[in-house]
Amino acid sequence: MTLEGWVVLGVIISCLAFLVGTSISVDIILFAGLAVIFISGIIPAEQALSGFSNEGMLTVAALYIVAAGLRETGAIQFIVQRVMGNARTVRKAQLRIMSPVMIMSAFLNNTPIVASFIPALERWSRISKIPVSKILIPLSYAAILGGTCTLIGTSTNLIINGLLIEEASTRTLGIFEPALVGVPCAIAGFIYLFIFGDKLLPARGSSMDTFKDPREYTIEMIVQENSALSEHTIEDAGLRNLPGLFLIEIQRNERAIPAPGPYEKLRDNDRLIFTGIVDSIIDLQQITGLIPATNQVFKLDSPRNEREMIEAVVSRSNPLVGRTIKDGNFRVRYDAVVLAVSRSGERIDEKIGDITLKSGDVLLLEAHPNFVQKYRNASDFFLVSSIEGSSPVTYEKAWIAGLSLLAMVVLAASGVLSMLQAAIVAGGLLLITKCFQYSTALESVDWRVLIAIASALGLGNALQYTGVAQYLAVNLLSLAGDNPTYALLLTYLATWLLTEIITNNAAAVLIFPIAISLAKSMGLDFMPFAMVMIIAASSSFSTPIGYQTNLMVYGPGGYKFTDFLRIGLPLNLIVATIAVSLIPYFWNF
Repeated sequence: MTLEGWVVLGVIISCLAFLVGTSISVDIILFAGLAVIFISGIIPAEQALSGFSNEGMLTVAALYIVAAGLRETGAIQFIVQRVMGNARTVRKAQLRIMSPVMIMSAFLNNTPIVASFIPALERWSRISKIPVSKILIPLSYAAILGGTCTLIGTSTNLIINGLLIEEASTRTLGIFEPALVGVPCAIAGFIYLFIFGDKLLPARGSSMDTFKDPREYTIEMIVQENSALSEHTIEDAGLRNLPGLFLIEIQRNERAIPAPGPYEKLRDNDRLIFTGIVDSIIDLQQITGLIPATNQVFKLDSPRNEREMIEAVVSRSNPLVGRTIKDGNFRVRYDAVVLAVSRSGERIDEKIGDITLKSGDVLLLEAHPNFVQKYRNASDFFLVSSIEGSSPVTYEKAWIAGLSLLAMVVLAASGVLSMLQAAIVAGGLLLITKCFQYSTALESVDWRVLIAIASALGLGNALQYTGVAQYLAVNLLSLAGDNPTYALLLTYLATWLLTEIITNNAAAVLIFPIAISLAKSMGLDFMPFAMVMIIAASSSFSTPIGYQTNLMVYGPGGYKFTDFLRIGLPLNLIVATIAVSLIPYFWNF
């Protein structure tokens, strides 16, 4: 290896050490490592910065926008609400999320699946009190394992199949041929995660850790006619154990039901009175089948998905002090609707419109964002502040979001468009149909994940450009000797190690010619080696940087680098054992 190669290897080892031993963000560490290699002149700019124009990275960016459309229209919340149901334990939650995701990712690209589920699972976690860190790694792993079951499950499978087609001495793969080993690996991974997932995963990102504001509001919601909540009990509807929020009364046909029990059935037009903190009230607004009790929200000029929730403290000089919200024409005067009122911990029994305002009342408003700029320095309010991520969900356009997602999947799966092109089409359609605002689309992109992916790709290019990757692979595979099984195991090990430190596709492309030369020199059929590469290149469980879905859940789950090692390394060993044991039986040497 050259001096430049040793420098690159040293930088990457340093990056891994910082990832394991510090709490510095993964994007900062990887970008810093790439910067050192680039500034030192070891690799040219086009190699170092190619990750920032990489199609895979740009696809993830486009998918964040598609996922935002699914979130803003309520489409993904609706799906997750049906999938997760009333899961109240970690194991049940993991079971409910892993089962459909494994099946879906066998036929669909796993990146959009994970991108779509992350925001909805974060919200579901807040409501269910189950830490999001307990379900996001299983989400990513399930998507990875499901992708190994078919030829179209991951791009790596297709790349290896393309290389096989170009190689005259071998044959192409059938669409379900990888399932012979992929399905056993997926089943074993499912069982492992189901048994040990709760024990090995950290309890971070729990909603209860974020509830630091003791201020409580009283808010009224109405059960829509013929909604999914009608005729369901309070517990089945998911309204029983909302964190920081309590259902204190149901008003039905002018009859009050105080402190309703968990088995009380909901009826159409029931008026539900909740008391709780603002974070939970935001979640309450997004539950399908519930609408604000005040019809004033439907009278504002701006569309609901362009509004946000705002907290405003009534000042002594406010002209409506001493008057009710209704008599003071609050909506007409301020172009805003009062959803709830907080008054020093006191419960307010009146309906929203009948509440007499007092100085110091904290109002939870629904209004256009320009309300903040307009009244921030006005004498009517002591304090005005917007609440991040509080835009109301408008389910009316959920069908458009669903069709956009379906069109994206069909166009990509059929080969009419690439995954990136299909994602751009879907995102453009969501913007044109005003499923969400352009500013929301920009805010929905997790730029730190994109920087981490692009930097990791740049580091991978450095390994290849300086010959380090090939040097390591050749020397590792040379240890095989004349033992076919040993050669198969080392091929798996080399592919897996490179997948963890560069990318799965780069690892497959790099190992392929080396492995095929090894098979020819030993007089062996290459198919077992191709299959072992398919499994190994998708078995990125031990680090967050080897597979983009791992990087996507890294931040939202509040994970550390060592979390992936703790739960991922045993899974790597399980999958490797199954793959190396079964593959020679289905594809003879």
